[in-house]
Amino acid sequence: MVFDITQLKKIRKQIDFTQTEFAKRANISQSMVAKIESGKLDPTYSYVKKIEETIQVLTKREEKEAKDIMHKGVLSVRKDDVLKKVIELFAKNKISQVPVIENNQIIGMITESSLVDNADKNLANKRVEDIMTESPPIINQKTKLSAIIQILKFYPIVIVQDKGKIEGVITKADIITHL
Repeated sequence: MVFDITQLKKIRKQIDFTQTEFAKRANISQSMVAKIESGKLDPTYSYVKKIEETIQVLTKREEKEAKDIMHKGVLSVRKDDVLKKVIELFAKNKISQVPVIENNQIIGMITESSLVDNADKNLANKRVEDIMTESPPIINQKTKLSAIIQILKFYPIVIVQDKGKIEGVITKADIITHL
C-alpha cells in the first residue's frame, strides 16, 4: 500500500496527535508538518518514509486489543438447562446471547434469535441442547480491534479465551462503546 502524504493531517487527527506531538514522534520539525499538511512543501522521499513509519508505529501501538474491550464475568448455561432458566437469565441481565459450556468447553450458543426462531414450540420445558446454535469464534486476549470488528460482521459475539479459560466476551455493543 502506498502512503498518500496529502492525507497526513486527516491521519494525524484520527490518531489524536497535535502537529507538535506528531513532529516529535517522527523526529521532524513542527513547521515541516504544518507545511506538508497545507500543501506548501513537497517532502523528500526520506521524510515521507519517516512519516509513514511513524504513523504505522502509532496506529499499531494505539490499537486496542480484546483484553481492553472484553466484558468480563461471562454468564453461561449448560446443554441440559431448561430454556425457562435461559429466558429468565436474559431478562434479569439484559443480555441477548449466552455461551453453552460443558466440561469447561464452549459447545454452542443460545441467542435471542434461536429463542424467537423456536417460539412456536413450548420452550419452557425444552432444554438448551434442543435449540442451541454453533459455538461462536474464540479469540485470544491480544487480538486487535480491527480483527474483532471483521469477525463481528459475521457473528453476534466472540469469546475471549486464555490458556483454555474463558476470560470474557465481546459483542457489537462493546465495539460501539470503544470506537
